Amino acid sequence: MVQISLKRLVAKKEVISLIREITGIEIPVWVWDAKGILLFGDAGSWSGDLAGDQLPVKGYGKLIGWVGGPQARVVATLLSYLASVEFEKKVLGRETLEKYRELTLFYDFCEKLAANLDPKQVAQVVIAETQKLIRAQNIAVVLFNGDMIAWEVLAAAGPVGNKPPDPAAYFCKAEIVNDVFTDARYRHLSNAVRSLMFAPLRIKDKVIGVIIITSDEPKNYTAEDLKVLTTLAFHAAAAIENARLYDSLKEGFLTTVYTLAETIEKRDPYTGGHTKRVMNYCAGIGKALGLAAEEMEKLKLAAVLHDIGKIGVSDEILLKKDRLTAEEFEAIKKHTIYGEEILNHIKQLYGIIPGVKHHHERYDGSGYPENLEGDNIDITARIIAVADAFDAMTTDRPYRKGMSPANAIKELEKHVGSQFDPVVVKAFVRVFKAGLLNGKAMTTEKGGLNWCLSGVHDKKH
Repeated sequence: MVQISLKRLVAKKEVISLIREITGIEIPVWVWDAKGILLFGDAGSWSGDLAGDQLPVKGYGKLIGWVGGPQARVVATLLSYLASVEFEKKVLGRETLEKYRELTLFYDFCEKLAANLDPKQVAQVVIAETQKLIRAQNIAVVLFNGDMIAWEVLAAAGPVGNKPPDPAAYFCKAEIVNDVFTDARYRHLSNAVRSLMFAPLRIKDKVIGVIIITSDEPKNYTAEDLKVLTTLAFHAAAAIENARLYDSLKEGFLTTVYTLAETIEKRDPYTGGHTKRVMNYCAGIGKALGLAAEEMEKLKLAAVLHDIGKIGVSDEILLKKDRLTAEEFEAIKKHTIYGEEILNHIKQLYGIIPGVKHHHERYDGSGYPENLEGDNIDITARIIAVADAFDAMTTDRPYRKGMSPANAIKELEKHVGSQFDPVVVKAFVRVFKAGLLNGKAMTTEKGGLNWCLSGVHDKKH
């Protein structure tokens, strides 16, 4: 609540000067606060009646003091006017600070929305910011389908998300219902909800959802609260729609990537399903290693496109049913360089180039194309190397039968530290034996082939 101090007012030099100009230096004047404490004038020279010879000073209708003396009426009028002006200045200052705070919060809100391209993350941001700006007990961000009958709760704080009020058509405009007992549309909610407020998520003329606030106690939501919620809903709707469009574009992009990978794979019928299996293995390893979401996305894309460079290898070599000669192997090794050259033309795939280019580097530095070693090899490439080798070993080829998973794992472990990153192999073995890659726990098998991982003996290494 804004309060005016008469003591501070009459202590100002400019106010004292005004009083002296009005009354003259020789004419006495006395000013008391509302409690009777003398603020201005000579206490010893006052001889009037404290109850009857004083005139009130009011600031915006509220008594804040008294004035006595021959010019009491003029001084009281002046002080009352100055007090009212001071009150308005303080109110305006407080409102300005509130608006500044609101604008700052809205600015931060918009920045946070812009930083999220997942609809559910956007909804979480909306809820968090709504709780800062409005007295909200339960909040839900709900999306409708095309006919506004079915709905999906993107995010919720409190039980409101379990069963938003029906029907959805009521949410086409922002509204406050401080007492559901007085509104037949929502009376059926009275067992759990006493007050509610909502604002539609609108894109142009289409309502795509709603932000709902409910309380199990009567509230007094104001027009200002509704204005804030409507503003939040306006920005949230745009952000959610953008996130959904991004998801759609991303899905289309990934579909194109997978189609490209499968097209390349179909050149060699003996490696059918290789891309999907390698991606599956890589995802399991990445999760076991605790890779961040962004790194996981890069890993999956790199796994899908790790052999894209084979599009530049001649069919004569790529489709050869016998083992490759040393010269032919040198030619097929160039697929890692071809892969880099292809991806360099796609800005969105720059980040996966290290995984594609270096998935045939060896941990001891004897791999290709750049003889990188240890941690100098990108983590995505080290993961793909393990997944790629495991799938190659366990897949039938025209010139040999695939190895059992148990024996393939033994080979991976045998080449830990030389060909493969020990940490990556350990993670792969853990998730594979736990059945997290193939849906069932791996059983130990004896026997198998005496496998050589040098690369010369397998034409598809």
